[in-house]
Amino acid sequence: MSTVGTPDPNPGWLGDDELALIRRRLPLLYVEAVPVRVDGMGRVTEVGLLLRVGMSGTITRTIVSGRVMFGETLRDALFRHLEKDLGPMAFPQLPASPVPFQVAEYFPTPSITQYTDDRQHAVALAYVVPVTGTCDPRQDALELTWMTPQEAASDSIVRETEGGRGALVRAALASVGVLG
Repeated sequence: MSTVGTPDPNPGWLGDDELALIRRRLPLLYVEAVPVRVDGMGRVTEVGLLLRVGMSGTITRTIVSGRVMFGETLRDALFRHLEKDLGPMAFPQLPASPVPFQVAEYFPTPSITQYTDDRQHAVALAYVVPVTGTCDPRQDALELTWMTPQEAASDSIVRETEGGRGALVRAALASVGVLG
């Protein structure tokens, strides 16, 4: 006998137990975005870094990041996470091509790469995304701080980022010609 039920609105989403099991066995795909403001010539003038309470209870800086769901395009995942973290009025300008500036591989063990994530092995496609609207951080973000590219790439800010993402911010800025 079959039962009729309401279809799951997010069939690509995993429950907590399923996610924990998968994280122990498979690398997960993420998209990450470094939000920027650009001038009329397309030059980066500001970099947005989120301030969050980390898993250990410490305050850390980070960038927009999240999993790609089953059946979801990279573009859709990127847009969803930008809206989730920066608010619906951020108006991100997604890149015309879904080619990232870098692929970052996160491991639970800090010795393998410069990127770490205590929870899992993850592969992240990283993008620089201009934002033209008003950002109102949501979810677990405390605030979004706009900095000059030089401030965002400074040693003190890089030390405040979680999981090595400061190196990713530096790579993002180098990919758009802001840092040499």
